[in-house]
Amino acid sequence: MKDVYTIIEKEDREKNFWLRIGTAYENRDGSHSIYLDALPVNGKLHVRDRKKRENNGPPQDHLR
Repeated sequence: MKDVYTIIEKEDREKNFWLRIGTAYENRDGSHSIYLDALPVNGKLHVRDRKKRENNGPPQDHLR
């Protein structure tokens, strides 16, 4: 299982904000099925392996 993010860049922020907007599953043939809860306004998706979360927060390596 993978998480799907859009990366929000703001000029007034030092770090980019990663917003989780969906989930991706790998199919038997190696392709992926992606289920989105929202559509990114910048048109960009970033898919990452799901990592263990602490206290139901985002994975720490995804806050950049």
